[in-house]
Amino acid sequence: MQREAPAMTVRQNLGELINEVQYRHDRIVITKAGKPVAALIDMNLYERIRQMDDEFAAMADEFAQAFTAIPEPEGLAMLDEAVRAARGRAAE
Repeated sequence: MQREAPAMTVRQNLGELINEVQYRHDRIVITKAGKPVAALIDMNLYERIRQMDDEFAAMADEFAQAFTAIPEPEGLAMLDEAVRAARGRAAE
């Protein structure tokens, strides 16, 4: 379950909130002045997010290296065409 908690509530009830996250796998969105600023999540979810972030960074590096020899206008045109093709497939 996901819920919001003001930062003051988090400070006053941190131990209880950690237990909710650890044992019930709840997600707590911490707010300040009604705006989300942080979240408490269990370690399994954090590790999955971190792994996806690492994989994305590695993939971005591979793309950057693959496109180093291509002039920028040509590379941008290729990206535009790939986006158009992907959107066309999604619309079908």
